[in-house]
Amino acid sequence: MEHSRTTASASGSFLQYGLRFSTSVPNDPDTHDDFKPTNKLENSDLTLKDIVEQDVKDNHVMIYMKGDPEQPRCGFSSLAVRVLSEYRVPMHSRNILEDPELKKAVQAFSMWPTFPQIFINGEFIGGSDIILNMHQNGELKEKLKATSSE
Repeated sequence: MEHSRTTASASGSFLQYGLRFSTSVPNDPDTHDDFKPTNKLENSDLTLKDIVEQDVKDNHVMIYMKGDPEQPRCGFSSLAVRVLSEYRVPMHSRNILEDPELKKAVQAFSMWPTFPQIFINGEFIGGSDIILNMHQNGELKEKLKATSSE
């Protein structure tokens, strides 16, 4: 059995075993629309600001973090999740690493540059250091009372 040689071209495609494969960028006119990256908000009237406002309004405890509560991607996010988990309240999260535009929208909404960012009952609380401090002095328990009774 004869094997075909693999040849590459500068355009980002290559030929192997008689088949053409493309490794070109998403804006390549040869790429079908089904395989191009999509923006879920593209066909929606919602903006990222609207989504952040809705998240904060609809969720008693909302955390914007690196990773998710099951697998935090930084120590500060991990600390915030561990502290909040002590209170056994429903916690909702969004991973800011998945969308740089979401990260910017959250920063603009809270006027705070770092993550994680924790909102409780619609109020911006702060990051892991503030949550830890509130936990240690009893303030967090009081702040979460209304949340755990619902």
